[in-house]
Amino acid sequence: MAKILVVDDEAAIRRAMRENLEYEGYEVEEAGDGKAAIKLLSEGDYDCVLCDIKMPKMDGMEVLEKASELIPDTPFIMITGHGTEDAAFEAAKKGAFDFITKPPDLNRLLITIRNALDKTKLITETKVLKRKVGKTREMIGESPAISKIKDTIERVSATEARVLITGDNGTGKELVARWIHEKSNRADQPLVEVNCAAIPTELIESELFGHEKGAFTSAIRQRIGKFEQAHNGTLFLDEIGDMSLSAQAKVLRALQENKISRVGSDTELTVDVRVIAATNKDLNKEIENGNFRLDLYHRLSVILIHVPSLNERREDIALLAERFLHEYCEDNGIPNKSFNAKALQELKTINWTGNIRELHNIVERLAILGGDKITDGDVVTYAATNQLKGGNVLENLESLFDSCEKF
Repeated sequence: MAKILVVDDEAAIRRAMRENLEYEGYEVEEAGDGKAAIKLLSEGDYDCVLCDIKMPKMDGMEVLEKASELIPDTPFIMITGHGTEDAAFEAAKKGAFDFITKPPDLNRLLITIRNALDKTKLITETKVLKRKVGKTREMIGESPAISKIKDTIERVSATEARVLITGDNGTGKELVARWIHEKSNRADQPLVEVNCAAIPTELIESELFGHEKGAFTSAIRQRIGKFEQAHNGTLFLDEIGDMSLSAQAKVLRALQENKISRVGSDTELTVDVRVIAATNKDLNKEIENGNFRLDLYHRLSVILIHVPSLNERREDIALLAERFLHEYCEDNGIPNKSFNAKALQELKTINWTGNIRELHNIVERLAILGGDKITDGDVVTYAATNQLKGGNVLENLESLFDSCEKF
């Protein structure tokens, strides 16, 4: 059932609209002036707004302007007894869906509302599809660390400099790489990803450089490697700290000479690739232990970007949680839910060992199991399922074993 807010300073008009709209099956709420409307819009979730223009305290145009910042996707239908072309143009300029004169024709009003709701539905479906198809999501956060990363991305993207991104698992290293590519001059070319940790050591060279038919037992046909696939684009080497030393040597040569050879071939192929690498390991320690080449490290680390853990940017937790909750509700076609202030505060006290990925999972759990207004009690009940506050899974297991030994 669609929920409509009727904003008009005349009680008789509000009542008449309410009766007609409720008869048509809509849920209706009323506001007698612009300030009351803004208060309701900031607290509630409406599918459409019918708003008078001439009102005391705050006129309809001001309400429309403020609401466009609060709820940009909610359609406004402006209603006035003094309809002029200038007023209609001004309303459209400020983002109104349509403009109707008083007294409104009921049939036209109902058709306009239906069209407005259809448009909102299309906007929502488009957002959901974009999230499902595209992998480049908005980088959410206002903490100093995230602001610095955004600024670095803006400065680095337009260059050809290689970038090494470091940070724990689940912090968003891939998102940083995607934004560098999206803002680069290669944005219309492919971004090719390679998870070096997921590929067996004996296959990593074939994956990166390709192979010729018959190069080894299972090479039944020619394979084009990731370097060739990323020609003129960007190659993202994720978890590069797990790459074998032999593969590192070949990657180093490719970076130095911009040339590669497929496994089983003596022919050199020229490639134009921008390389972005990421790792959750301390490469300086890996170099000391002989597991990573120093010369490759220097080739990759022209620009260093460290992505902080969620525990290091707790001021962003509320923004992230609210965005994840809104997206979950939107993706699953359920009414919007929200956190109360204590719930957001409770989320900030958790030790996020899994970083943003863990927060996303917990918000989804809260959306499923919590009420329309998620409370601090919900957070304590459902967020603590996998961890004790301030601890981690290992600590929880040790605590469980200690408890068992007492019996």
